[in-house]
Amino acid sequence: MNRKRPSRFGFRRGATLLETGIVMLMLSYLAFGMVEFGYYFYVKNAMEGAAREGARAGIVPGNDNTAVTTAAQNAMIGFNSANYTVSVTDTSGNALNAGTATTGTQIEVTVSATWSTIGSGFRPMNLIGGTKTVKGICVMRKEG
Repeated sequence: MNRKRPSRFGFRRGATLLETGIVMLMLSYLAFGMVEFGYYFYVKNAMEGAAREGARAGIVPGNDNTAVTTAAQNAMIGFNSANYTVSVTDTSGNALNAGTATTGTQIEVTVSATWSTIGSGFRPMNLIGGTKTVKGICVMRKEG
């Protein structure tokens, strides 16, 4: 007399597992994407800060490109100096020596790297292409 009635929801047992898997996959993509882009913006901000510190060192009378590079490298705490470059130019992109620049000359300091070298080891999903150039640029006028 105790017959088991077939459940009309019996076919749904596998569907919930499948739906859970799809939702977890999408949530993991979202989480890892936020981590990768968050780290990208952290690196970009660090490079902009380093360029600003380098430019501040370059506009002072008597400081040359070595002082600019040293100030930028000191600001890039936690990054290997072999993974990025510091360049000192005028606003047209021509090489410039900050030590011989005249008063009022605009000095542009650029800190740049490719994402595959500066972000290596912290690219969980490779959403940002490895060939992307990350730059921090700052322009200031030479003091007199």
